[in-house]
Parts: sequence; structure tokens; C-alpha cells
Amino acid sequence: MEHGTSGFTKAGLGRLRDVLARHVDSGKIPGLVALVARGDETHVEALGTMRHDGGPPMRRDTIFRMASTSKPVSVAAAMVLLDECRLRLDDPVEPWLPELADRQVLKRLDGPLDDTVPARRPITVRDVLTSTFGLGMDLTALGTPIMGAVFEQGLTPDLPTPMPEPDEWMRRLGTLPLMHQPGERWQYHISSDLLGVLVARVTGQPFETFLRERVFEPLGMKDTGFHVPAGDLDRLPPLYAPDPQTGEFHVWDPADGGRHSQPPAFPGGGGGLNSTVDDYHAYFRMLLDQGMHRGERILSRPAVDLMTTNRLTPTQQAARHAMATDNVHLSFGQGQHGGWGFGMAVRTHRGDYAPVGQFGWDGGSGTSTYADPQHQVVGILLTQVGMSVPDAARLIHDFWTTTYQAIDE
Repeated sequence: MEHGTSGFTKAGLGRLRDVLARHVDSGKIPGLVALVARGDETHVEALGTMRHDGGPPMRRDTIFRMASTSKPVSVAAAMVLLDECRLRLDDPVEPWLPELADRQVLKRLDGPLDDTVPARRPITVRDVLTSTFGLGMDLTALGTPIMGAVFEQGLTPDLPTPMPEPDEWMRRLGTLPLMHQPGERWQYHISSDLLGVLVARVTGQPFETFLRERVFEPLGMKDTGFHVPAGDLDRLPPLYAPDPQTGEFHVWDPADGGRHSQPPAFPGGGGGLNSTVDDYHAYFRMLLDQGMHRGERILSRPAVDLMTTNRLTPTQQAARHAMATDNVHLSFGQGQHGGWGFGMAVRTHRGDYAPVGQFGWDGGSGTSTYADPQHQVVGILLTQVGMSVPDAARLIHDFWTTTYQAIDE
């Protein structure tokens, strides 16, 4: 290979390993698996142990809870349906999701749930794909009656009780007013779970079955799914949510008997997947290759372009940017990219070492997955430390800062 296409410098990869090892040696991150890839070169580091008190070492094939890094992958199911004209971007979702017909919209975000006006128009497929259908996890609205109702109804996965099966989840969703008019404002998360219900109803198949047949199997993603089979549970570390005050390691989700040890009632496209660095590399490499994988087309080139370029209006983007910068203490600096495509962030301004155009997302379980078309780089960092403390976020920032220095220009 000629110089400049060789991927990464040897010195840069050495520094990357040193920075990752420093986090593991600190005692704050028990273990991690990191992958950086460029062109034909793939480099993997597996450091530390499965448990905070030791246990088996981390391995390249360790399975992690992907949390919100599920979003960029699960959206591919909807793109398949768009490619096949089984969904259209501006069709109303009502034929498949009748629970969302005739919506009422809050007059004020912090107002009572019955102080509403009728929605100006129906919710469309585009609204769901762009996270603008009118309901979401709004960090700027914590404590309002509508956010309280979202939590009480069990519509989000971050509570002790699991989400109900999809039809019951839809029924509960249908009892709530929207926070904003359809298409008006970008809001996080709930649309990614809604997408899975939409795909299942359009196809007549469980969401996971369709994802497996049309995305995971063609890409060779053999370890990706909404639960980990019994024979593979030894490859799943516990997920820790350290105490924010003391830093003491608390097990948020064990492997044996935990939430990922059996098929969930609700397969959450927003945060339910488990996977490995190699499976996620195959997916993000396919996006960089504009829908192709080893000579087989998974998604059309225009579908990939739609997913991985900014879809937000300037007003929506301002609100998304404000959420990131004004809640930096909640997200530990994650999410400052500006834009959003379908199911993933898209960088529209250069706020750190990554260039405009990079796409992907981070997960609350200490995961980070991005691809960069300019440098043809995929980076994946997976840990078992949740974002109740800033440690995983700081590791993620250092991983990307060092990865971009390691690129051989």
C-alpha cells in the first residue's frame, strides 16, 4: 500500500493503547474492547476484566449491551422497507399504528395533560424516522406532567420495570397527548422504539426476526440480537451503574438472570441490542461502503445517504444543540454534534477532533460507535460501565481524541 492509505501509524496505535490502558489501570473501568478500522486495516484492543473484582479477561468476542448505540442499527429495518416501497416517508402511520390517530397536543410543555389542542396534521413515517413525531425523552422537561406520565406508563427502558409487549406499549402511548406538533421538534429516544413496532406491523414479523433476516444475517452479525442465548452468557459482563457519590460499583444488570438473558417482551430499537465490536464494524463499514457488504447490497445508496446526513431544520438543530450544551453536566459532554439523521447523530460542526460528516451515536451503558466518511474510519468502544458517573464518557472522549491522531495522513 502507498503511504497515506495504510490506515494508522504505529506510534498512534501505541498511544491509543496507552490511553485505554490508563483508564483500565485507574480502577474506574474494569474492562473494554476497542476497534479502529480504516480500509483493510482493523486494530482491536481487549483490556481488563469482565468484572470489577477480576474474573475472566475481556476478549474480542465479548458481548456488550449496546444501549442507545442500538438506534443507528435498528433504523436499517425501516430503510429496507423504504427501499422496497412498503413504506413511504410522507405517508401517515395511522394504517399501521391506529393508536396514534387523532392526536392532541399540549398547549404548553409544562401544562396539565388535558390542556391541549388538536394536532395540525397526522404523524408521518418521516416524523418517526427523524425523531420529530411529538414525544420523546426531553432532558429540558424533567419534572413536567407529561414526562412524569411517560415514566409512569413504563414507556422508557431506564426504569426498574421492563417495558410491556408492543401492543400494550402502543396502547399506553396512545393515551398521552403529544408534547409538540408532529414534525415540529426533535426529541430523543421514544421514536426509535416506536420504529420497531411500525416495522413489525408493516412486515407481519417480529421486529427482531425482520432485522435478523434482512440486516444481521446478510452482514454476518451472528452475535447481535435483543437477548444473549444461554450458551453465550459467559461472554456477557455484568453492567455496572457506579454510585454517583462514592463511585462504588453496583450491578445494574447481571448476565445470568438479567434483562438480556431471555427474549424481552418489548424488543427496543432504541436501546435493546447486544453485540460485539466485529458485528458493529460490519454494519458501520457497510454504511461507509454506501450499502454494500462483500458484493451484496444491504441498503440502497440513497437510503444510506438519507440516514447519515443531517435531517434537522435550523430551528430543530438549535434546540438539539442547546440540549447538548446546556445539559452537559447530565451527558458528560456527549451529544455535541449539531445534527441528526435517521437514528443517529451527524456532525454538522467541528466541536472536537472529529470532522463534519462523522455519524453514529453513544450509549448509556458506556458504548460509542461512529463512522467517518472523510477518513473512511470506523471506531467502536465498548465497556460495561454505565453513565451514572462520567468515567465511561471520559474514556470515550479520550478514545476518539487519540484515534484521530493515529490516522496515517
